[in-house]
Amino acid sequence: MADPILIWGAGAIGGTLGAYWARAGEDVVMVDIVPEHVEACRTTGLSITGPVEEFRQVVPCVTPEELTGTYRRVVLAVKAQATLGAATALKPFLAEDGYVLSAQNGLNELEIAEVVGADRTMGAFVNFGGDWHGPGEILFGNRGAVVIGEIDGSIRDRTRDMFRLMQIFEPDAVLSDDIWGWLWGKLGYGAMLFGTALTDDSMAANFADPDRRPAWRALGREVMAVARARGVTPRGFNGFDPSAFAPEATDEITDASIEALVGFTSKTAKTHTGIWRDLAVRKRKTEVDQQIGTIVRLAQEAGVETPALRAVVDLIHDIEDGRRPQAPETLQELISRCS
Repeated sequence: MADPILIWGAGAIGGTLGAYWARAGEDVVMVDIVPEHVEACRTTGLSITGPVEEFRQVVPCVTPEELTGTYRRVVLAVKAQATLGAATALKPFLAEDGYVLSAQNGLNELEIAEVVGADRTMGAFVNFGGDWHGPGEILFGNRGAVVIGEIDGSIRDRTRDMFRLMQIFEPDAVLSDDIWGWLWGKLGYGAMLFGTALTDDSMAANFADPDRRPAWRALGREVMAVARARGVTPRGFNGFDPSAFAPEATDEITDASIEALVGFTSKTAKTHTGIWRDLAVRKRKTEVDQQIGTIVRLAQEAGVETPALRAVVDLIHDIEDGRRPQAPETLQELISRCS
């Protein structure tokens, strides 16, 4: 009996996974809201480019209106702000014994669980570099950490199955009983990435500039403080060391982790974040409210002050709404609020 994997969102993350799985002979169906992208994927094929590997793979792909059937394995790979709408739209296609894996940035597992139920929600941490460049075109800029885990910390047959699938894409993928630790680690790094999007400089250039270090220290430390207040111990990956941003860590320890990020981000073909691309290229809203705004809300509940995180939310909104440019002076405003 057929047991296809449904990927809802065929962009940088979902499209890359779909192409790798389909090439390996897995039964995959992708869903996307961009008709031209859907048509390219299912006819001429999805082109994966970049320094890691280049290939073209035809992948079955439909628009939401064309989707039929029910699916046991569903991967949700949309932008965070689209999570609620997408989870609601896919729920009728979820089999009775099915589950939804969040292959996204942020804590979207919380929102997915509210729609389909906590027992039907699985978490994932993804840190590979990918960019959607147009219909049928995705840049795979660099490999990065990939982790799979249940949100209740258990390890089930379905968790092992999804781990097997992720190993097709990333041989060094990790099966974890602490997915929240990994997700909070990514939030600390992600907060700094939102800061780098305030200018047109690359991630590596931002992290390498010593004058900008106060912003990266403050953002990382605030996220770690909120995680600690919630009883979570964030996990490190790809040069980012959460313990280096603990309240008791010295600037020297923190800066050593930032320097490691310079090394990691300087070796990718994806020089700028997807956040930067949303603002500078696609001229659309970012995930700032769903990612950084969520941390600010949780910080309020825990009684933790987060002035740097609040500043990032405000400044990203200013750029989105045309009140400020992506420029050094905008980042300088963040630095001044961190001092």
